[in-house]
Amino acid sequence: MSDAHRQFQVSDDDTARALGSGTLDVLATPRLLAWCEAVTGDAAEPLPDGSTSVGTRVELEHLAASPVGESVLVRAEPTYTDGRLRRFAVTATGRDGRLLATGQVTRVVVDVRRFLDRLPG
Repeated sequence: MSDAHRQFQVSDDDTARALGSGTLDVLATPRLLAWCEAVTGDAAEPLPDGSTSVGTRVELEHLAASPVGESVLVRAEPTYTDGRLRRFAVTATGRDGRLLATGQVTRVVVDVRRFLDRLPG
């Protein structure tokens, strides 16, 4: 595990209006959450062969709106590890350094084959 970050740019497809989570053309919280999970997935690496990590718990406070075109930097920092459990502090900042969101994401390392075999169907 290590710190990880990714830069994203808000597009029309990332807005609350596009995702059905509101009526405004600003970054939707569900998209921001997906970005945070993606970066924590990066931070959970490297993992044993045949394993992946899955998100199990999220706390996210979306503090400020971001217009279409804004660049958003999402960072994940490991804060806790216990066996298969991985917990990360996440932040999102705008191009001007303004804090857009803060939170915590918990992931669990799973064996891919065993995980998929347990799915109904």
